[in-house]
Amino acid sequence: MNAPVPTHRPIQQLPDQLISQIAAGEVVERPSAVVKELLENALDAGATQITVRLEEGGVKRIAITDNGRGIEPDQMPLALARHATSKIASLTDLENVATLGFRGEALASIASVAAVSITSRTKDAPHAWEIVGSHLGQVVPSSGPLGTTIDVQDLYFNTPARRKFLKSEQTEYGHCAEVVRRIALARPDVSFSLTHNGRTIDHWAVGEMARRSSQILGNDFAEARIAIDEVAGPLRLFGYAGLPTASKARADGQFFYVNGRFVRDKVLVHAVRAAYQDVLHGDRFPSYVLALDLDPSLVDVNVHPSKTEVRFRDGRAVHQFVFHAVQRALAQTSATAHGSVPAPLTAAEITPSSSNANANWRRPHEQTSFGAQLAPTFSPSPYPPGSRWDAPATQGVAQTTANYGALFADNERTGAAASSSPSAPLQVAPMPAVSSAPSNDDFPLGFALAQLHGIYILAQNTRGLVLVDMHAAHERILYEQLKNALDAQVEGQDMGVQSLLIPVTFFADAIEVATANDHQDTLKALGFDIAALSPTTLAVRAVPTLLKNADAQTLARDVLRDVREFGGSRVLIERRNELLGTLACHTAVRANRILTIPEMNALLRQMESTERADQCNHGRPTWVQLDIAALDKLFLRGQ
Repeated sequence: MNAPVPTHRPIQQLPDQLISQIAAGEVVERPSAVVKELLENALDAGATQITVRLEEGGVKRIAITDNGRGIEPDQMPLALARHATSKIASLTDLENVATLGFRGEALASIASVAAVSITSRTKDAPHAWEIVGSHLGQVVPSSGPLGTTIDVQDLYFNTPARRKFLKSEQTEYGHCAEVVRRIALARPDVSFSLTHNGRTIDHWAVGEMARRSSQILGNDFAEARIAIDEVAGPLRLFGYAGLPTASKARADGQFFYVNGRFVRDKVLVHAVRAAYQDVLHGDRFPSYVLALDLDPSLVDVNVHPSKTEVRFRDGRAVHQFVFHAVQRALAQTSATAHGSVPAPLTAAEITPSSSNANANWRRPHEQTSFGAQLAPTFSPSPYPPGSRWDAPATQGVAQTTANYGALFADNERTGAAASSSPSAPLQVAPMPAVSSAPSNDDFPLGFALAQLHGIYILAQNTRGLVLVDMHAAHERILYEQLKNALDAQVEGQDMGVQSLLIPVTFFADAIEVATANDHQDTLKALGFDIAALSPTTLAVRAVPTLLKNADAQTLARDVLRDVREFGGSRVLIERRNELLGTLACHTAVRANRILTIPEMNALLRQMESTERADQCNHGRPTWVQLDIAALDKLFLRGQ
């Protein structure tokens, strides 16, 4: 295909009209761009009420009315002139932009490709004034309330080639409505009304951010979000982050604002995405409404004509602040958010009687180097029926259970008896009456009642019924403990390692043997001792204490595969969490494993003290709450 031959012309000054039309190509991309510019001007004018009227998707008409300060009649021609603005006057102002608009190009560009009229009235004026067309138009008396109305009609009437590139009316309206939603979401202190073809589509009254975000993002977001409000030096992040269980298949529920301006910034998007990494599946997208406030001198908003891109003076600091703020919010669980985590047992409380000391006291090598008890192993309880199951029998859960021990005394006797046979069904005796119910503040997830189909734990708390996916919950607990153990090792402490009395040997191919030989330091850092016994045989001699009950051969193969594929350093840095998640999944208690009541309660207590315990490593919920009111409704009680 032959390229067009350029026409040779002398260099000349372009006429103002053509300059404005060229600028309109950047500023007025489609009707929604006009809506955005005019809404920003209205907010900069101090408006508290804004009405947006659209016809034919904004192509035929865009009329925006506000109750802001208005424009003096002698300044109305300047409002339509190129590079004329009241928002900046010097380079210092440009480096400290505190308004949404500042370029002074929008109205002039719009007027070059559409029929524009401005009607405005200031507080002290006896009536409104109007100007039509361009900055060359006459300012004439008019009628109207305090504020400004900008009426844009027949977009691209004089550039028909541009109009051909527009989509259908419904598509263009959708883009306009999205712009209104974005801006309305950032300013709950301003009321917005949106009409299309004479029909009111949306109206949002002045309110709080919680209400405005519920109205725009829907009840699903309102019922599954976490409030965030953190400050660090000149940075403040506030708003709402959606729970991972309310994630979506598309990223259309993500709204980020910098000093009130909606932005699509790679630094911010990556920071939020990284914060969700541990609780969200890779192909899902979280919903959030987050606002970052900082000194205007620390961010450059003059990067792109659309003003949706920004550049931070210290992008790394902003990234880390946003990442840690969102991560801390997600680390809270719905259970502990309603109450406090019980304090650990004292040494006196967890010391077993002398008769059971040798049988029940955890051996030193089964503790982490930083002194914390390890995850419940869910092995059958060594305690005889009727004994106290709230100390070492819980396999290291540091919780005091004296205040609900009596509640499950009969259950414990039945459960302990059943635990002698792992395949025996779990029997639950009737719950005895008690004089006082334990506090939900102390144990938000309540106390175990039974196990359902070897998959779910049924528990009771003061709100009603709690259902727990035992594998997903245990997987999250182990995953967090593995991360903590590895982090402690980075800080100079040793990871707890369990030496195997009899090494596990298995056939290995030449690549697996070579990987084990070449990456001994990485394997040791992860808590594994894997040695080559022959060119075709590997022996697992030690595993992390947290994974001691898992299949050693499966764990070894998973570790060797990741180390071989990504390299030792990448596994420990970039791929660390993914590998640990895999190890936790293989180690977590499996379906159809019969648990005793003490073991189930041990899991509940661990969940209450574990960060991000509301979701497994893949973003699925680990537990749900059924309130008494919901149960009453199911059974038509009170009706």
